[in-house]
Amino acid sequence: MIKYGRIFLLKVLEKCQLREAVQGKETGLDSAVLQDGSNWSMGQRQLFCLGRALLKRSRILVLDEATASIDNATDAILQKIIRLEFVDCTVITVAHRIPTVMDYTKVLAISDGKLVEFDEPKKLISKDGSLFGELVKEYWARAEK
Repeated sequence: MIKYGRIFLLKVLEKCQLREAVQGKETGLDSAVLQDGSNWSMGQRQLFCLGRALLKRSRILVLDEATASIDNATDAILQKIIRLEFVDCTVITVAHRIPTVMDYTKVLAISDGKLVEFDEPKKLISKDGSLFGELVKEYWARAEK
């Protein structure tokens, strides 16, 4: 088992905006995590997962609907952590939320289980008939209401 120093753990918790939540628990860093993390919110669980990847210094990060069950504010925190802390890593994200992937290097759009398009988000948005471009337009039209 890998052992981490207290200061290093606190730094990672700070990066994931979990330091106060952990230190607010009666036993701090020694706090239990119940089965399935049920004593933490869904957003906190996702942030802990990113923290674990930071601790392991993961070079590849795979996120499968990591933001599906969290609010937009926590989604923004997750995206900020990914942009800042995983800049030199390969990040593969499965997501339905358009803002989650807008600043990614490449987007792969799938429809009916088939690859429809793969390119930079800006190129896909400006391409006539682009599925991703249509999804972006639809998302922003709904967001404005």
